[in-house]
Amino acid sequence: MIYRRLILIAVPYLWLLALFLVPFIIVLKISLSDSAIAIPPYTPTLDLSGGWESIKAFFAELDFENYVFLTTDDLYWKSYLSSLQIALISTFLCLLVGFPIAYGMANAPDEWRPTLMMLVILPFWTSFLIRVYAWMGILSQEGLLNQFLMWLGIIGEPLTILNTNWAVYIGIVYTYCPFMILPIYSTLEKLDISLIEAAEDLGCSRTTAFWLVTVPLSKSGVIAGSFLVFIPALGEFVIPSLLGGSGTLMIGKVLFEEFFANRDWPVASAVAVVLLLILIIPIVLYQRNEQKAMEAEQ
Repeated sequence: MIYRRLILIAVPYLWLLALFLVPFIIVLKISLSDSAIAIPPYTPTLDLSGGWESIKAFFAELDFENYVFLTTDDLYWKSYLSSLQIALISTFLCLLVGFPIAYGMANAPDEWRPTLMMLVILPFWTSFLIRVYAWMGILSQEGLLNQFLMWLGIIGEPLTILNTNWAVYIGIVYTYCPFMILPIYSTLEKLDISLIEAAEDLGCSRTTAFWLVTVPLSKSGVIAGSFLVFIPALGEFVIPSLLGGSGTLMIGKVLFEEFFANRDWPVASAVAVVLLLILIIPIVLYQRNEQKAMEAEQ
């Protein structure tokens, strides 16, 4: 019995060790190395083959030159701030779009809920890259959106939507909105309808009962959905690269260019480590929220 528990506990920890901790240590090691014109394009400052003497020499000569360089170039801190701004706005837009959809699903007849759930997750049956390329065709000046608006007579000439931040917001909201809808729907589905009826019996209108009862009780789903959207949106690369223009500054694009265009692996690794440290904060907050939700259910 004890061995079964140990095995069950060991499996997720081994998974995290192999797919998170080990890669992170490698990236951290590269971030403390020096750039070089070689293959790979860096000079390791830590050589484990040298034994204990090599490790002591590494700590004696340890410097954070690459991390200091991130503070001297405006490109990097502006990229982090721009990514935070885009991720926060996208999360808010996903909440505006996702909450009414989740609320409608939770109040739909029972026989319709599986169909509505399938419609929400249906885009995941198609490749993520294909869906982003489809938005390129929709948002271009000759795309379906501009043609439709011109056919309605709303605009007289095509709008420039592609290669702007608006296109990035549209792409992120479309891609990550299901991650907002599903946690909120899961929370609203468990909501006791008698609480709303009691509020209405005490004199509340349906709108007042919604704001005083439904919204506070859906807080756990809103928080979970917001974190599930914000965390991946912060490091998003594909959407800003394909839908955003040269003025769209996100840390994912900078990270890609440092690795593959500039081939400055130490600086790119430092950028990745700082991004991970920034992401740890919402991840920890999300885990605490989930733990509180589980304790409340018990």
